[in-house]
Amino acid sequence: MKIIKNDLEIPLVLRTEKDYPIEGVEFIDIMPMIMKKENFQEIVDKMTEILKEKELDYIVVPEARGFLIGSAVAKQLNLGCIPIRKKEKLPPSTIEAEFSYQKEYGKDILCLPKLVDESYEGKKFCIIDDIYATGNTVKAIEEQIEKLGGNVIEKMVIINIINLNNEKNVNSFIEVTEE
Repeated sequence: MKIIKNDLEIPLVLRTEKDYPIEGVEFIDIMPMIMKKENFQEIVDKMTEILKEKELDYIVVPEARGFLIGSAVAKQLNLGCIPIRKKEKLPPSTIEAEFSYQKEYGKDILCLPKLVDESYEGKKFCIIDDIYATGNTVKAIEEQIEKLGGNVIEKMVIINIINLNNEKNVNSFIEVTEE
């Protein structure tokens, strides 16, 4: 892993694991960075600062690491937080849409929950995740929200692995390449 850009002031405390979860993949673990309160606070504060002037209705977060950051940002902005869950983690009556997508190392199925007392139509969303690799998680979530008539205004991550995608419309603090 080679760091191309770092907009954070905190020391980068990342762990990597080669050949995990499958051979040929280098897993980037952001948990050591989030465990330090100063690091966690800087990430949440920077995301909040970028989003505070945007007219958003909800922060959307895929489980699990995206949920950690995105829920804190949603609280700071006084917005609702929509957790995107893996299949069979929500009761069927609470699911608005179920969708599958291809990740760098396999296929996943996610569920978008129903909103309470309203629809996705016309609402404005920001998707927050930890790492943007192929980007397929964020792209699949964005596609489902737009199918339901919602508007994804912003996409934010902590780390973007730029050689695995060609996305220009994702806001990231750290850009790396796999080497």
